[in-house]
Amino acid sequence: MVMGEGLKIGDNIEVEIGPIAHGGHFVARHNGQVIFVRHGITNEKVIVEITSVSSKLARGDAIKILKPSPDRIKQVCKYAVPGGCGGCDFQHIKVSAQRELKRVVIKDQFSHIGKIEVDPDIISVEPSNGLHWRTRFDFAVSNNGRAGLYSPRTKDVVEIDQCMIASKVINDSGIFERKWKGKDRIRVSSSSADEKNISRAGRNISGPPLMHEAVGDYLYEISPESFWQGHKNAPVTLIKVAMELMELNAGDVVCDLYGGVGLFTMAISKKVGETGYVHLVESDDYAVKDARKIFKNHKNVLVRKGRVEKELPLVDSVDVILLDPPRNGAGKLVVDQMVSKNPKTIVYVSCDPASLARDTQLLLGNGYFLDKLIAVDLFPMTHHIECIAKFIKAPKK
Repeated sequence: MVMGEGLKIGDNIEVEIGPIAHGGHFVARHNGQVIFVRHGITNEKVIVEITSVSSKLARGDAIKILKPSPDRIKQVCKYAVPGGCGGCDFQHIKVSAQRELKRVVIKDQFSHIGKIEVDPDIISVEPSNGLHWRTRFDFAVSNNGRAGLYSPRTKDVVEIDQCMIASKVINDSGIFERKWKGKDRIRVSSSSADEKNISRAGRNISGPPLMHEAVGDYLYEISPESFWQGHKNAPVTLIKVAMELMELNAGDVVCDLYGGVGLFTMAISKKVGETGYVHLVESDDYAVKDARKIFKNHKNVLVRKGRVEKELPLVDSVDVILLDPPRNGAGKLVVDQMVSKNPKTIVYVSCDPASLARDTQLLLGNGYFLDKLIAVDLFPMTHHIECIAKFIKAPKK
């Protein structure tokens, strides 16, 4: 496999690292060829080992640092190295610098895709060192029957004996000491009550069949198979920010799209009161089952099972829409449907700035403008970042 300039897998070349790109890598060039580099930092001079090539670009790992960045630190995990686990992109970077890099990515995505210039506020979430925050994990199983995580951009399983971003409950679960049969992933969950559940392919192996999550005064009983925010402090932070941006009034009718088990619905239903109403729309069987139990005594909540594009047209009138779609975003059909409901406010929670930027452009072309953009660093040590955007109706000219 040879590129036009002759780069081959295994080549070692000296480059200067350029800007951050969306996806956890940095851009460098060698004889005019673009190289996506992991384990580097902007402005560093490094030796890169080429790991893959194509007709358009190459990928590689910074294996030797010739001129380090002042933002470089020693990674705390022995697996967060070239050739190691792909779970953490930024363990070699100060946490404060990680956030600034993510700000650059958000600005670039909105500029190039959304055709709008932004400068988001970024909220940091405890723990400040960026470690031991993750409460949900799907571990792969190696050919040796050991639990691990994938190497970057491959299905090669790196066996591990602990994960530095996993909660203490997960690291102490014993899954890394066991030999596992079969290839099904091992799902390990820990709750705010320090409960631990291990399951595979929807089958409970150990721990309670339902997890108990406390978010302030709100209590949720959920299946380990249902989606729940991975960062242990994410639910409190996201509810606080979303509620501030929605500015709800008693009597408002709200759609909570892609609502999961109802993380946001709980706070919304309390705010809109008995004269208001919440339509929680979710398609996942586990989440819908949980949500229906959680809200069985909430007369102002209707849990709608189905895809958003099928259920949203069935709602007559809407004052406010909250949506928290999967990584690929809402898309044109759902955006058009939201706009057709003429809500005064749309609050969009996103785990991918690229799809949010795309959907922002669609909303801007349909009578809304971006009033506020906040980023929340819920995924330290990785390239991921959560964004919350507030859109309001543009004033008529």
